[in-house]
Amino acid sequence: MRQIAAELAVPSDDARLLQLTNNAVFALPTAKLVIRVARTHRLHDRVAKVTDLALWFAAIDAPTIRLAPAVQGPMALGSLLASVWTYVPNMPPAPTVDDLGQVLREFHSLRASPVDLPEWDPIGDARRRLADAEGLSRNEHDFLSRWCDRLEPQVTALMQRTTPRLVHGDAHVGNLLRAPSGRVVLCDFDATCLGPWQVDLAAVAVGEARFGGVGNHARLAAAYGFDVTTDPGWPLLREARELKMIAAAVPLLASSSAVATEFRCRIRSVQSNDHAARWTPFTDLGTSATK
Repeated sequence: MRQIAAELAVPSDDARLLQLTNNAVFALPTAKLVIRVARTHRLHDRVAKVTDLALWFAAIDAPTIRLAPAVQGPMALGSLLASVWTYVPNMPPAPTVDDLGQVLREFHSLRASPVDLPEWDPIGDARRRLADAEGLSRNEHDFLSRWCDRLEPQVTALMQRTTPRLVHGDAHVGNLLRAPSGRVVLCDFDATCLGPWQVDLAAVAVGEARFGGVGNHARLAAAYGFDVTTDPGWPLLREARELKMIAAAVPLLASSSAVATEFRCRIRSVQSNDHAARWTPFTDLGTSATK
């Protein structure tokens, strides 16, 4: 981050870490920049994708964050790549699930993207996590592999009967920002793909079912104008989201006992078909994992 700041000749003394997952994301408020460093060379294609998308989003005035005007593509640092974005300070009021529904309606209505995007592939994503399976027992690996095997033909069938649309891929309130203009915008396009638009409504519904709380799903459905739990594909969308929420922890099992404990709680609830079991967000465990 400091190397990039020096190359751009901007101050970094007030830099603060916003997120540490696949990317290290730093805010530089004085410079009015956000620097996002992909932590592995395996994410190079993703960095190129999100910067290409950002250029298109800016051209059509989509409800999304913008690249920094002076840096309109990836920056290389040795074997790593970074992207540089315009800093959006936290403006009141904080975005809500109602804002999410409205922004997603606009996002899903965008015309076909000129950027070459992957298809929605929750099974491929999970299998890549399993390939980095240090700390995963043989029984757990086998269970997750069988789960992938069972869902894979269902995902293929859904994709075959779907007219692909732009899908954000990780649509939740934490990926919303309110710009100084008052406009609410989306950020984090690592998972953006083409697929069933209903995917973007599943995260809130599954999150409410697994993490507790009442009303967010109903508010999202009202704001968007559609209740994803009434969709014929809902059982598959729910399982695909839960698989993602479990597989996301696999690379962290060996390094965090708290994550490992929560991971196994989630595994047991799925194995026993216990849809009422409550999970704890990984972020509440003091880790850098996703939910």
